[in-house]
Amino acid sequence: MPEKSSLIEKSAKLIFNLPNIITMARIIFVPLFIWTLVEFSNPESPMRWISVLVFIIIMSSDGIDGAIARRRGLVTNLGKLLDPIADKALLGGALVTLSILGEVSWWITGIIMVRELGITVYRLVVVRKKVVAASSGGKLKTIFQGIMVGFVVSPLTAWFGDWYLVFEMGLIYLATALTVYSGAQYVIAASRSQKKVIS
Repeated sequence: MPEKSSLIEKSAKLIFNLPNIITMARIIFVPLFIWTLVEFSNPESPMRWISVLVFIIIMSSDGIDGAIARRRGLVTNLGKLLDPIADKALLGGALVTLSILGEVSWWITGIIMVRELGITVYRLVVVRKKVVAASSGGKLKTIFQGIMVGFVVSPLTAWFGDWYLVFEMGLIYLATALTVYSGAQYVIAASRSQKKVIS
């Protein structure tokens, strides 16, 4: 009985360590960000800076939880799984909401969401065998997606007009290209891994 209690306590510590709690908080606060987008739906409203601030806080916590986990030796399989899910919840929720508001084309959101959901399903399918952490391409993709969403959400169009819209579209296309590229990286890596298992 004491051994079982000790095992439960150890498991709880692994699950509810500080980095994992921060990651869970990121997921919980995604609806708040989406609410601010809907509430301040005018893309040129100064109130949009509230949405930008909330978005930056949630995104920046991504680096904080990872840094704490590595520094304190608290890297866990749960953390590796939750971290990309938190990113996808935030960025996916942002893109869908921005598409509903008419600020991002649905085909852009569709391409990005198909890639993100596909890789997430793949991670969940193979999780019993191994945890697939984010690749370098995947991390770069997430950074550019975050930059893109931040600029689209911001009300800078009111200041810079059409020039800013051109800049914004460039960021959107770049983020989409990196999303497709990193998705291809995962597919190639998965097929090579499968071939090794078969052989």
